Amino acid sequence: MHRRGFLAAMLAAGAAPTIVPGRLLGAQSPGMTLRLACIGTGRMGTGNMVTAIGMGKKLGSQVVAVCDVDRIRAEAARKTAETKGREIHGNPHDKISVHHDYRELLARDDIDGVFICTPDFAHAHIAIAAARAGKGIYLEKPLTYTIPEGQALVKAVRKHGVVLQTGSQQRSSVYFHRVCWLARNGFIGEVREIEVSTPLDRGEGDATPMPVPENLDYRAWMGPTTDEPYTEARCHPQGSDRIGSRPGWMQITKYCRGNVCNWGAHNYDIAQWALGTDRDSGPVEIRAQGDFPERGLFDVHTRYTGTARYANGVILKSGTGKGGLVRITGSEGWLEVERGGFKASNPTLLREKPEGGIELATSSSHIGNFIDCLRSGKDPVAPVEAGHRSNTICVLHHLAMTTGRTIKWDPGNESILDDPAAAAMLHRKYREGFQLTEAD
Repeated sequence: MHRRGFLAAMLAAGAAPTIVPGRLLGAQSPGMTLRLACIGTGRMGTGNMVTAIGMGKKLGSQVVAVCDVDRIRAEAARKTAETKGREIHGNPHDKISVHHDYRELLARDDIDGVFICTPDFAHAHIAIAAARAGKGIYLEKPLTYTIPEGQALVKAVRKHGVVLQTGSQQRSSVYFHRVCWLARNGFIGEVREIEVSTPLDRGEGDATPMPVPENLDYRAWMGPTTDEPYTEARCHPQGSDRIGSRPGWMQITKYCRGNVCNWGAHNYDIAQWALGTDRDSGPVEIRAQGDFPERGLFDVHTRYTGTARYANGVILKSGTGKGGLVRITGSEGWLEVERGGFKASNPTLLREKPEGGIELATSSSHIGNFIDCLRSGKDPVAPVEAGHRSNTICVLHHLAMTTGRTIKWDPGNESILDDPAAAAMLHRKYREGFQLTEAD
């Protein structure tokens, strides 16, 4: 029986074993090598790929394919993967195959998991297709561009029984884990307020149309978005020597909602984790203000401030500041964490071992955790629901700042209350053939 047919039969029977022999769940038995592929080989895609290759010998995994609509980037990724593979695995490491259409790659039966590191606006459609193909998924954050896309992705992942790790790597940091565990277990009393910050977007984008480079399938790059004239600032820097540069699409609202979603996806996720609302809940009211200065093609917010209120009275404050900083204030003290360290009003708390009480999933390597779960079938440290719920807060803040209105949100039904116009803005226009359907 085909592995997806086997899975459907198991679920219908009410059984969902943690480990299934062979490739029946899209993963493999302990003695077999997991075969991985990378879709999107820019800045984050190449970085994730290199990390995965570096861990391959220890975890029994191997990157075997890359996919990108930019042929220069795909070829650069192939060369990097083969070079790193030889260094770590020796000469027997297989040659890396190159694809330019993700659908062709997903149709392969010999690939167990994929890293999806494309622009935000393309995440949902590719990830849903990967879930339908029975592939494990490592999906960069923010999880999706819209909230309905996130809802559809959650359903697809659970329907097809695949593993999805959201690229919120702060969950695999001992510092963020420890602070969230302390907050969840009452070490600072009742949590009353959480503050998070994101860095500032800068610069201007040149909107002057340019000829499409021969190496780029620009129509494929636009994916589900509607047509726009090509300019390098709209897409990504050209040339193999500029793959590590920050792409312009990250500052164009049509493709990305700015740092409230980019960095916000990280820090709202930690706030949700600390509150225990990361899988099925969120705030009930969101207010935000943002600055939108004239910057040519770049039109995302620069500075912003936001305030969200939870049903239990907890206040979540956010705004432009130091990226990665999260401060949790309780009735009996405070905790503060950022990448590389943490602080507490009572320094002795930092020596507490996270044992007992409310336990949180642990991980010392985000990509390693994904590969481990791909083999076992268990949920990773940042499952699809967590990625969706943190992104929901991002999108609602963006909606509040662009409309200038307070958004009342029902986290149970995932719907905006008493504002049909704002509710309609949760959706976006797709190019023909890319609409989300009930089948998703």
